[in-house]
Amino acid sequence: PQPAPETAGDDDLEDDFEELEPDLKGLVEYVARALVDKAEAVKVDEVQDGNTTVYELEVDEEDIGKVIGRQGRVVRGLRALVKAAATRKGTRVDLDVV
Repeated sequence: PQPAPETAGDDDLEDDFEELEPDLKGLVEYVARALVDKAEAVKVDEVQDGNTTVYELEVDEEDIGKVIGRQGRVVRGLRALVKAAATRKGTRVDLDVV
């Protein structure tokens, strides 16, 4: 029988993973660009509001419905995604469509 492979490298992978901070602004921009027709019009601003970071998502007028979705389902899902990523980072965030 062959000896089990060494797992010393696993600790290094965990350290690298913990050092990765989620780029929340980039995440919002990436998902929004995938949803809309006019991707070049997508703009995300990061605004500090006390201890909360607010991401203001701006899209073309014709694409607002695509970002919001039926009864707000798409934007609610995007907010949940951003908040989940922020929880890993230990920060509070909010997402506004302007």
